[in-house]
Amino acid sequence: MVMARAGFTAISSGKIRFGKDGRWYSDDEPIPNRAINRLFSRTLKVLPDGRARLELGEDRADVIIEDTPWVVTAVDGDPARGFTAVLNDETREPLDPGSLRVGADHVLYCRVKGGRFEARFLRPAYYELMRHVELGVGGEAVLPIAGRRMMIGGRRT
Repeated sequence: MVMARAGFTAISSGKIRFGKDGRWYSDDEPIPNRAINRLFSRTLKVLPDGRARLELGEDRADVIIEDTPWVVTAVDGDPARGFTAVLNDETREPLDPGSLRVGADHVLYCRVKGGRFEARFLRPAYYELMRHVELGVGGEAVLPIAGRRMMIGGRRT
């Protein structure tokens, strides 16, 4: 069911996808309504078999996850206090610097939701965190946090 005037896309409309860009899509068209995007992000479930699903009341719809089920939209904090990751479902959680890893195409990831899932950093969040990164002795990226120096990828220096 699609009501274009209101910008609302019901989950029964067709193929639903969560893109690596942090946007929701219905039948490969971006869903422009921010409230619907927020609702979908908050109700997304990842089943034990790895499939993703939206569950809204009695409605159920499988979701295609392009990369990760959540993305980091912003980073708050500083090296003295530590950092908080803000996710697309608007939850905030302490950033575990030991979970940071760099993937293909230099994309930064971290573990979220109690370490159960990986989240992809969107560019604004990536740049916010990288403002605090220093170069280590061997040229590696090092993030100083609370007096420690964590190499991006997990090792402490």
